[in-house]
Amino acid sequence: MSSDRSFSTFFHVNNDQPKILILEVLVKKCTLFLLVTNLLITGAMETHEAVDFRTEFLRALESCPKEHIDNLKDMLKEENIHLHTEAGEQGKLPLLILSLKEKKSEERRPAVVFMHGTSANKEWLRPWLEAYASRGYVAIGLDSRYHGERADSKTAYQDALISSWKNGDTMPFIFDTVWDLIKLAEYLTHQRKDIDPQRIGITGISLGGMHAWFAAAVDTRYSVAVPLIGVQGFKWAVDNDAWQARVNSIKPLFEEARIDMGKSEIDKEVVEKVWDRIAPGLASQFDAPNSLPVIAPRPLYLLNGAEDPRCPLGGLVVPAKRAKTAYKKAMSPGNFKFVAEDGVGHQVTSFMIKESSDWFDKFLKPGNMTSKL
Repeated sequence: MSSDRSFSTFFHVNNDQPKILILEVLVKKCTLFLLVTNLLITGAMETHEAVDFRTEFLRALESCPKEHIDNLKDMLKEENIHLHTEAGEQGKLPLLILSLKEKKSEERRPAVVFMHGTSANKEWLRPWLEAYASRGYVAIGLDSRYHGERADSKTAYQDALISSWKNGDTMPFIFDTVWDLIKLAEYLTHQRKDIDPQRIGITGISLGGMHAWFAAAVDTRYSVAVPLIGVQGFKWAVDNDAWQARVNSIKPLFEEARIDMGKSEIDKEVVEKVWDRIAPGLASQFDAPNSLPVIAPRPLYLLNGAEDPRCPLGGLVVPAKRAKTAYKKAMSPGNFKFVAEDGVGHQVTSFMIKESSDWFDKFLKPGNMTSKL
């Protein structure tokens, strides 16, 4: 999302009562909405650590419930297409869409959008997409900004973050990809005849969980959301000296800021300045205590690790409490759930994959939609 755009929009919660002004940042010709985490792989990670993480990651995805279909891969329709979300190279959005081949049925299907984490790409999500497609969903994966097809080097994402800090002309940490998700929602609801526009869910892991969180907050076309190990309290982490793990996941950015600020080490002031520069409002008006409640009454399930240093549990006490209150006021208390899995750090588990799968089935499958969306 380039800085030559300007926007301002209100969020509405419960009976269309305005609750919070969520954005006023910079963006021309378009009206926009905003607001997200990282995965465990960074440029500084050792190769064997990356391999171990990917092995565990894929094992979790492959545990996703699926229908037993002989020769499933032969029964899947695969689409590789590109949307244009704005001018410039990063405005080219690559999509991987999997669905069961049609049997001359015009019935619209539910869809789920899947978001990868830092240093990953849409291809990593293929086992997840296949499992959902086998169960009758249209499954959509995409490359977030400066990842996958949108990366021209291995350091493209880190380079973009540093450029954002120095120049302030882009927002590669969360917001630019949320813009893409808004444009994707337009495509899914207006151009796809195979998708039910009232039944579109979104999920993601780590950075992808942040994307899912903020996309659901700003765009009601995402009717169900399940962020995995992505939701955190950014301001709480700064105030409680619990920012180190998050900062270390994209440390080159903060080191550059430290140098520019004439500091001998990264401290609270550096962290605050960086967040405000690259993602204005992330640690204030758009933070979890304010942005989670606006998703009500749409179904929202937060799944985190109880020992996750990047998404400290203490930072979610107030956001979860406020969200719970919002869902009660919306007379949909059963549409909100928060689970922090015991003994789990910043990692996705088979439990999380199964829980998110059940949540989507509950709210997006015909016959299960008994709650107010």
